[in-house]
Amino acid sequence: MLKKFWNWLLGKTTIDEKIISTVKTVEARIERVKEETSDLVQAVKEVRKQAVDVVEAVQGAPRKGRKSNTAKKTTTPQVKVSK
Repeated sequence: MLKKFWNWLLGKTTIDEKIISTVKTVEARIERVKEETSDLVQAVKEVRKQAVDVVEAVQGAPRKGRKSNTAKKTTTPQVKVSK
């Protein structure tokens, strides 16, 4: 009896279309949430790396990476040798 009622209920066009539409919407939202979650994971990993750098800076470790342009410059002029 329950099966007959269910078949009758699904036989109604508007209810069937609403169910299909809802399922498609939910599937699309699930995919979007997966994308955003992966972006969030990447952002959290980057924040963790930056936090480690801050801790090292507080402890007095030298900065890693590219040297700044304000590094020690030589004040003695370079002598050109001509041949």
